[in-house]
Amino acid sequence: MHTPCASIDLGTNSARLLIGFTDPTNGIRPLLLKRKITRLGGGFSKENGLSLEARRRSLAVLHDFALEIQRHGVSQIRAVATSAVRDAVNGNDFIAEVFQRTGILLEVIDGREEGLLTLRGIFSGIRAEGDVFIFDIGGGSTEYTLARDETPLFTKSLPLGVVRLTEGKRSIPAMEDKINRELEALLTNLAQAGYPACAPGTRLIGTAGTPTTLAGIDLGVTDYAAESVHGHVLSLEVVRNIYERILPLTPEQSLLVPGIEKGREDLILAGTLITLRTMERFGFDYLTVSESGLLEGLLLTL
Repeated sequence: MHTPCASIDLGTNSARLLIGFTDPTNGIRPLLLKRKITRLGGGFSKENGLSLEARRRSLAVLHDFALEIQRHGVSQIRAVATSAVRDAVNGNDFIAEVFQRTGILLEVIDGREEGLLTLRGIFSGIRAEGDVFIFDIGGGSTEYTLARDETPLFTKSLPLGVVRLTEGKRSIPAMEDKINRELEALLTNLAQAGYPACAPGTRLIGTAGTPTTLAGIDLGVTDYAAESVHGHVLSLEVVRNIYERILPLTPEQSLLVPGIEKGREDLILAGTLITLRTMERFGFDYLTVSESGLLEGLLLTL
């Protein structure tokens, strides 16, 4: 492709833009990657949906993205919204407002498509043979996908987002109860689909803000760099130690931990708990961190 394409992932906690070239041989050649925590799902309610403040924050960032798209002469764009918008009673109003203000047409995708696109994006950056179990921890949901030789076998979206848990469950026991119930249901769903347990040698890969933050904490990075965390391997013991380290901290104290960026200080505990319980319940001793995911998968569809 001679002109760049763009993809936008408007999630429950962050908005991301990728501009680059794609080709069948080399995959993606990025030109620009922008990421901003907007917390679109902050203050979400069943009755009112997306809050006015969250909509304004996200619109400001999407306006900036639109300027970048114009500046780079983008020929095609695919922009998607996930959990927060698909669950919101005012989701359609927000989509119309985004288009009116920025010219960006948001497409709301369901959890299954989100999982499959994430899988495609991960395999653009990490080659994997045999069985792979992938999880993508978002602000509103977490997608779990089982694949064999890069072919999806099973995918399921669970209501286990870090914003959803942090704002909806006011105690660690309440979070744990919700996570445990959802993972037990996932195990049942996998068994019903013919996968009662992960095959020996199955590789666990995690993507999105929580796994990359955990990698940053383990590496002690002060300035986030995708190349430093991509492919980093975390052991169960390391994840458990990080959880114990941040458990007693206030959000303000968490910001003093190298690797935790502003905007994730109150969310990292929920994300780490999802990661820890996933590793324990499915019997994984190691987790490979992927910087690539949904955003890259979207670009590859253009």
